[in-house]
Parts: sequence; C-alpha cells; structure tokens
Amino acid sequence: MSGITHAPVVSIAYHSGYGHTTVIAEAVRAGATDAGATVHLIKVDEIDDAQWELLTASDAIVFGAPTYMGTASGAFHVFAEATSKIWFTAGWQDKVAAGFTNSGSKSGDKGNTLDFFQTLASQHGMSWVNLGLKPGWNSSTASENDLNRLGFFDGAAAQSNSDQGAEGVHKADIATAEHLGRRVAEQTRIVLAGRAALADAAV
Repeated sequence: MSGITHAPVVSIAYHSGYGHTTVIAEAVRAGATDAGATVHLIKVDEIDDAQWELLTASDAIVFGAPTYMGTASGAFHVFAEATSKIWFTAGWQDKVAAGFTNSGSKSGDKGNTLDFFQTLASQHGMSWVNLGLKPGWNSSTASENDLNRLGFFDGAAAQSNSDQGAEGVHKADIATAEHLGRRVAEQTRIVLAGRAALADAAV
C-alpha cells in the first residue's frame, strides 16, 4: 500500500473588473500555497487552450468574480457558459470546488454570486467546499477585523469601497480569502488521500 498522493493542484478561475477581486484571488492562492498546494491563477477573460487543459488537470477549481447587479460579472458568465463543452464529457466530475466574490456594498447580493458558483460546480458534478467559519463582527465585542466579518458561509465574500482602488481591499477580507485557500487545499488533500487509500484497498 503506497498511501502516497501528489500535492493538491488548485486552479483559481476568476475575473476582476477593477483589481479588487484580483487581490482576493491572490489571497486565496497564498492560503492554498501555504497549505502545500500547487496553485495556478487563471483570468477567465484571457483564458487560452493551455489554461483550459490546466483546469481539467487540476484537483480543485476555485471560482471568483466581482458581484455586479446581483450576480457574477458578465465576463465570468461567458466563461461559465463555455464550460458546457467540458460538462458534456464530465471533465470536471468529482473535482473539489469553492468560490469567492467582492462588491462595493456590505451585502451587495453577494450570496447570489456564491450560489451561482455553487450551482455551476454542482452541474459539473464537483464537490463544494464552504468557508467553514462562524460569522464575525456580529456582537458588541466583535470587530470589523474578524474573519468572515460579513457573515457569509458558501464562500469568501469581500467588500471594497467603490471610491478606492485595489489597495483599499479590507485586510480582514484578505485574511478570510487566505483561510478559504487553506481550507480548499486541506480538503482536496483529504479527497486525494481517500482515493489513494481506496485504490490501495482494491489491490
């Protein structure tokens, strides 16, 4: 029995309109890398054939986009529709999935975007990893610097002031995104180890 698996390969497929979501994507990458994963950042509005192949070769895919008008950005929707070619061949079946988003408002209907990501993952037969954090900043002793300060559960949600650039992304949201990256890497490692154990047991 080998019990040996490769380091998780995580790809972050994202779109960023003004740079704020890029900061969150990089934070997810930092967290996953810290947890031992090999991580690739893929801008979905610039994706090429090699990057499509990289997504299909990955163990986990994290979806990310800003929330515009109550849903993921148009560029991400174009990417999502293009994945139908992969859906026909079940190319992403049983991969790990997760998601993150950013908007200018504290709520901003970000839950709709995370739900969209989760539905996309479900259509592909992927296994969704949630944020795994209790909500922060919801008591008199809490702080806006708490992890998950905006109280989302499906994924990492960030808020960036509309009159500030990417430098204005809140540090707590960056830390929450790093947490998501670590969690995705750790859960993917568990999945890979489980598959390896089952394969060994079948020998």
